[in-house]
Amino acid sequence: MSYSRKKQPEQVQRALLECAAKIAADQGISGVTVQAVADSAGVTKGGLFHHFPSKQALLDGMVDALLEKLDGEIDSSIAEDPVPYGSFTRAYVKSVFVGKAFGFETPWSTLFVAVIGDSVLRRRWGEWFGERLERHKATDDDLTLHVVRLAADGAWLSYVTADSKVGGLDLDALRAHLLSLTVRPR
Repeated sequence: MSYSRKKQPEQVQRALLECAAKIAADQGISGVTVQAVADSAGVTKGGLFHHFPSKQALLDGMVDALLEKLDGEIDSSIAEDPVPYGSFTRAYVKSVFVGKAFGFETPWSTLFVAVIGDSVLRRRWGEWFGERLERHKATDDDLTLHVVRLAADGAWLSYVTADSKVGGLDLDALRAHLLSLTVRPR
Protein backbone atom coordinates (compact mmCIF):
# COMPACT_ATOMS: atom_id res chain seq x y z
CA MET A 1 0.00 0.00 0.00
CA SER A 2 1.55 3.29 -1.01
CA TYR A 3 0.62 6.76 0.12
CA SER A 4 0.71 10.20 -1.42
CA ARG A 5 2.85 12.18 0.98
CA LYS A 6 1.46 15.56 -0.14
CA LYS A 7 -2.15 14.52 0.33
CA GLN A 8 -1.99 12.35 3.47
CA PRO A 9 1.06 13.12 5.62
CA GLU A 10 -0.64 12.18 8.90
CA GLN A 11 -1.80 8.88 7.44
CA VAL A 12 1.70 8.09 6.17
CA GLN A 13 3.24 8.94 9.53
CA ARG A 14 0.67 6.83 11.37
CA ALA A 15 1.28 3.90 8.97
CA LEU A 16 5.04 4.16 9.50
CA LEU A 17 4.59 4.10 13.28
CA GLU A 18 2.16 1.20 13.15
CA CYS A 19 4.44 -0.80 10.86
CA ALA A 20 7.47 -0.07 13.03
CA ALA A 21 5.58 -1.09 16.18
CA LYS A 22 4.37 -4.32 14.55
CA ILE A 23 7.92 -5.17 13.43
CA ALA A 24 9.18 -4.44 16.96
CA ALA A 25 6.47 -6.66 18.42
CA ASP A 26 7.20 -9.50 15.98
CA GLN A 27 11.00 -9.32 15.72
CA GLY A 28 12.19 -7.17 18.57
CA ILE A 29 13.64 -3.71 18.33
CA SER A 30 16.61 -4.92 16.25
CA GLY A 31 14.16 -5.83 13.47
CA VAL A 32 13.07 -2.21 13.19
CA THR A 33 15.27 -1.10 10.31
CA VAL A 34 14.57 1.88 8.11
CA GLN A 35 14.28 -0.40 5.07
CA ALA A 36 11.96 -2.89 6.81
CA VAL A 37 9.63 -0.15 8.04
CA ALA A 38 9.60 1.64 4.68
CA ASP A 39 8.87 -1.62 2.84
CA SER A 40 6.13 -2.58 5.29
CA ALA A 41 4.45 0.82 4.98
CA GLY A 42 4.83 0.92 1.21
CA VAL A 43 6.96 4.05 1.12
CA THR A 44 10.51 4.78 0.06
CA LYS A 45 13.30 5.24 2.56
CA GLY A 46 13.28 8.90 1.55
CA GLY A 47 9.58 9.04 2.37
CA LEU A 48 10.28 7.60 5.80
CA PHE A 49 13.08 10.10 6.38
CA HIS A 50 10.70 12.92 5.41
CA HIS A 51 8.61 12.04 8.47
CA PHE A 52 11.35 10.73 10.74
CA PRO A 53 14.85 12.10 10.11
CA SER A 54 16.54 9.14 11.82
CA LYS A 55 15.85 5.68 13.18
CA GLN A 56 15.99 7.17 16.71
CA ALA A 57 13.28 9.68 15.73
CA LEU A 58 11.17 6.76 14.50
CA LEU A 59 11.70 4.87 17.78
CA ASP A 60 10.87 8.02 19.73
CA GLY A 61 7.70 8.37 17.66
CA MET A 62 6.72 4.76 18.41
CA VAL A 63 7.22 5.27 22.13
CA ASP A 64 5.33 8.57 22.04
CA ALA A 65 2.41 6.92 20.21
CA LEU A 66 2.26 4.09 22.75
CA LEU A 67 2.50 6.50 25.68
CA GLU A 68 -0.34 8.52 24.16
CA LYS A 69 -2.41 5.34 23.93
CA LEU A 70 -1.49 4.45 27.51
CA ASP A 71 -2.46 7.97 28.61
CA GLY A 72 -5.87 7.48 27.00
CA GLU A 73 -6.42 4.17 28.80
CA ILE A 74 -5.37 5.61 32.14
CA ASP A 75 -7.38 8.82 31.74
CA SER A 76 -10.47 6.84 30.75
CA SER A 77 -10.10 4.57 33.77
CA ILE A 78 -9.61 7.52 36.11
CA ALA A 79 -12.71 9.24 34.69
CA GLU A 80 -14.77 6.13 35.51
CA ASP A 81 -13.36 5.81 39.04
CA PRO A 82 -15.62 7.38 41.70
CA VAL A 83 -12.88 7.31 44.38
CA PRO A 84 -10.16 9.95 43.96
CA TYR A 85 -7.62 8.42 46.38
CA GLY A 86 -5.42 6.01 44.42
CA SER A 87 -7.28 6.51 41.14
CA PHE A 88 -4.10 6.90 39.07
CA THR A 89 -2.54 3.84 40.67
CA ARG A 90 -5.65 1.73 40.08
CA ALA A 91 -5.75 2.88 36.46
CA TYR A 92 -2.05 2.13 36.08
CA VAL A 93 -2.40 -1.37 37.57
CA LYS A 94 -5.31 -2.10 35.25
CA SER A 95 -3.29 -0.91 32.25
CA VAL A 96 -0.31 -3.03 33.26
CA PHE A 97 -2.38 -6.19 33.68
CA VAL A 98 -5.08 -5.89 31.00
CA GLY A 99 -4.49 -2.69 29.04
CA LYS A 100 -4.24 -2.64 25.27
CA ALA A 101 -1.14 -0.40 25.12
CA PHE A 102 1.02 -1.87 27.85
CA GLY A 103 -0.70 -4.93 29.31
CA PHE A 104 0.72 -8.42 29.67
CA GLU A 105 -1.09 -9.77 26.63
CA THR A 106 -0.26 -7.00 24.19
CA PRO A 107 2.19 -7.37 21.34
CA TRP A 108 3.67 -4.00 22.29
CA SER A 109 5.30 -5.39 25.42
CA THR A 110 8.35 -6.14 23.25
CA LEU A 111 8.70 -2.44 22.55
CA PHE A 112 8.49 -1.59 26.23
CA VAL A 113 11.21 -4.14 26.96
CA ALA A 114 13.34 -2.25 24.43
CA VAL A 115 12.69 0.93 26.41
CA ILE A 116 14.49 -0.63 29.35
CA GLY A 117 17.62 -1.27 27.33
CA ASP A 118 17.81 2.07 25.51
CA SER A 119 18.89 5.05 27.61
CA VAL A 120 17.10 7.61 25.40
CA LEU A 121 13.83 5.69 25.39
CA ARG A 122 14.17 4.88 29.09
CA ARG A 123 14.53 8.62 29.80
CA ARG A 124 11.35 9.30 27.75
CA TRP A 125 9.48 6.71 29.83
CA GLY A 126 10.84 8.20 33.05
CA GLU A 127 9.77 11.70 32.02
CA TRP A 128 6.30 10.48 31.06
CA PHE A 129 5.89 8.59 34.34
CA GLY A 130 7.25 11.49 36.41
CA GLU A 131 4.82 13.89 34.74
CA ARG A 132 1.90 11.55 35.51
CA LEU A 133 2.97 11.20 39.13
CA GLU A 134 3.19 14.98 39.45
CA ARG A 135 -0.21 15.40 37.78
CA HIS A 136 -1.81 12.93 40.20
CA LYS A 137 0.13 13.93 43.30
CA ALA A 138 -3.00 15.02 45.16
CA THR A 139 -4.55 11.55 44.87
CA ASP A 140 -1.59 9.17 44.59
CA ASP A 141 1.33 10.54 46.59
CA ASP A 142 1.41 7.75 49.13
CA LEU A 143 4.09 5.16 49.90
CA THR A 144 1.68 2.22 49.70
CA LEU A 145 0.49 3.37 46.28
CA HIS A 146 4.10 3.71 45.16
CA VAL A 147 4.79 0.13 46.29
CA VAL A 148 1.69 -1.06 44.38
CA ARG A 149 2.93 0.60 41.16
CA LEU A 150 6.40 -0.92 41.63
CA ALA A 151 4.86 -4.36 42.25
CA ALA A 152 2.79 -4.02 39.06
CA ASP A 153 5.94 -3.05 37.15
CA GLY A 154 7.80 -6.03 38.61
CA ALA A 155 5.01 -8.44 37.70
CA TRP A 156 4.92 -7.03 34.16
CA LEU A 157 8.70 -7.31 33.74
CA SER A 158 8.71 -10.84 35.11
CA TYR A 159 5.87 -11.83 32.77
CA VAL A 160 7.33 -10.40 29.56
CA THR A 161 10.86 -11.64 30.21
CA ALA A 162 9.91 -15.17 31.26
CA ASP A 163 7.99 -16.18 28.13
CA SER A 164 4.63 -15.45 29.77
CA LYS A 165 5.33 -17.52 32.87
CA VAL A 166 5.48 -16.00 36.31
CA GLY A 167 6.20 -19.07 38.38
CA GLY A 168 2.61 -20.26 38.39
CA LEU A 169 1.41 -17.01 39.93
CA ASP A 170 -2.29 -16.31 39.52
CA LEU A 171 -2.14 -12.94 37.73
CA ASP A 172 -5.83 -12.24 38.28
CA ALA A 173 -5.40 -12.75 42.02
CA LEU A 174 -2.28 -10.56 42.05
CA ARG A 175 -4.11 -7.80 40.16
CA ALA A 176 -7.06 -7.99 42.56
CA HIS A 177 -4.74 -7.86 45.56
CA LEU A 178 -2.80 -4.88 44.23
CA LEU A 179 -6.06 -3.06 43.48
CA SER A 180 -7.30 -3.79 47.02
CA LEU A 181 -4.20 -2.06 48.39
CA THR A 182 -5.18 1.16 46.59
CA VAL A 183 -8.20 1.72 48.79
CA ARG A 184 -7.58 3.97 51.77
CA PRO A 185 -8.03 2.09 55.03
CA ARG A 186 -10.93 3.37 57.13
